[in-house]
Amino acid sequence: MEQLYVFGTGNAAVTRCYNTCFAVRDNSGRFFMVDAGGGNGILKILEDMKVSFEQIHDIFVTHEHTDHILGIVWMVRFIATRIKTDTYEGDLNIYCHEDLVSTIDTLCRLTIQGKLYKLIGERIHLIPVHDGETCHILNYQVTFFDIHSTKAKQYGFTTVLENGRRLTCAGDEPYNPLCRPYVEGSDWLLHEAFCLYKERDRFKPYEKHHSTVKDACELAGQLQIPNLVLWHTEDKSIDRRKELYLEEGARYYTGNLYVPDDKEILNL
Repeated sequence: MEQLYVFGTGNAAVTRCYNTCFAVRDNSGRFFMVDAGGGNGILKILEDMKVSFEQIHDIFVTHEHTDHILGIVWMVRFIATRIKTDTYEGDLNIYCHEDLVSTIDTLCRLTIQGKLYKLIGERIHLIPVHDGETCHILNYQVTFFDIHSTKAKQYGFTTVLENGRRLTCAGDEPYNPLCRPYVEGSDWLLHEAFCLYKERDRFKPYEKHHSTVKDACELAGQLQIPNLVLWHTEDKSIDRRKELYLEEGARYYTGNLYVPDDKEILNL
């Protein structure tokens, strides 16, 4: 069964959970990983969820913000070490938009040992993707698209799973109508929800170019998307976040609403 492995669910400033990143697990047990959070906390999460580095050969980095990109340095370091010790078969492919290739390369060059950095271009590949481009990853045809971010350039993606359902990641900003051709018709939508609508004055999501639970749920309803995953949230209500977000979401959305915790696994 294909599954969504939720590694982290928080926004950039959280301290009580990890930054939002995840992976799609295919029927053969391989993972297509998306972002890696902002630090080496990803290593403990992978360990706790029993995901080995050898199961990860494809990673997509959505954009340059610290809470999405810095964990990639740790992934490169640990996988490169395994390549050097002959405990990692095959190559690692890191996909990102074309402007991000040099950023990832520079981060790795400045922070990891030269003998490991040298594997970039040999066994570790930084692969630029363009708006509307489709790549074959695992058994999926993954189409990347520009989310038309108001901040840093950012890409999302859409793909059809082996079970025939379409899954779309809309990035960490509110849905832009320009992305409708990629998002419409999805069976699963992964969307950010910075906070509850009723707490918008406290967290000021709109000033940060983010949405609320209400906004995301109304969008999914309008697009008739049956399954909605909300994350990239604040963590002040972490102990009751699932309960509170589901309660507010139910007022605006009649589909299947998911507010996962870190290290949760959803069946797709």
